[in-house]
Amino acid sequence: MQQVDTISIKDLTNIAHNMYGNLVKAAVDIENELLIINLEMHVDGEQFLLENGSRQKDIWGINLYPEEFNTDKFVEFDSMINIRPSQNNISRNIEDEMIRKAILDLIKRKITK
Repeated sequence: MQQVDTISIKDLTNIAHNMYGNLVKAAVDIENELLIINLEMHVDGEQFLLENGSRQKDIWGINLYPEEFNTDKFVEFDSMINIRPSQNNISRNIEDEMIRKAILDLIKRKITK
């Protein structure tokens, strides 16, 4: 598990190859603009963020596909931690477009070419 301020796509690709081959599991805190990567499971990042002051409503799980950098397939909004009926998110997918946009903006600032 690793919290990153910024990371290059090359380093992200290496992490993917070492863990799952083509993807990196990540958790984000959209309020505090935190990105936790290199997770075995999204819940590991969620737990880390909760233990360090993040609020549940701000934490979301995503998958990053480094080989798809700069395409619509780079970020996948799919995780068990995203099932949150109290926030009207009843599936693993992040359904709120404003939350998706906040995550994409955060990822653009954190992951560099």
